Amino acid sequence: MSNRTFTLEEPLYQYLLSVSLREPDLLRELREETRQLSNAGMQIAPEQGQFMAFLAQLIGARKCIEVGTFTGYSALCVAMSLPADGKLVACDISEPWTSIGRRYWERAGVADRIDLHLAPAQETLSALLQRGAAGTFDYVFIDADKTGYSTYYELSLQLLRPGGLILVDNVLWDGKIIDSASDDEDTNALRAFNEKLYRDERIFLSMVPIGDGLTLARKR
Repeated sequence: MSNRTFTLEEPLYQYLLSVSLREPDLLRELREETRQLSNAGMQIAPEQGQFMAFLAQLIGARKCIEVGTFTGYSALCVAMSLPADGKLVACDISEPWTSIGRRYWERAGVADRIDLHLAPAQETLSALLQRGAAGTFDYVFIDADKTGYSTYYELSLQLLRPGGLILVDNVLWDGKIIDSASDDEDTNALRAFNEKLYRDERIFLSMVPIGDGLTLARKR
């Protein structure tokens, strides 16, 4: 037994996957294709994708937002968990990366549930607010440029209904978050962001050590 979170060594991690990961073939194919890219480290772990889809189902999500889509794995995880009339607004600026995801969304039959916006996420989120969408979304996943996290979070909080959920990726930043030698802009932005959410009374908060660290923020 353990009274604290422990690190999973490779054999135990493989065991976890072997008895819990239910990854459809299309998701596995997309993850494998993404693995061939030079920036494959931007891909979330498969158990994290399954966890995110589980959370979306748990809160009965119908309207979702994703800030940072990359090759579309997380978008596909969530879109497949939505009801037939569910919608995911996906925000990214890369046509080449998201074009990979589009192929798999089509093959999975969920392309009509994903509304991809190729524009800076701040513009897309602001436009949703201007169109009167405040308080209408159930779920938001943020996994984009780290210096933009605080802005995306504030806009997402406005778009979210009470009881809605924001998920934020990379909050442990491969351990650099506590490394005093790491003084780059992204790391410092994440440190400030984590502290901000810790003190934010507008939300219920939990940071989960899955993948590269995932913060769950539920709007009061």
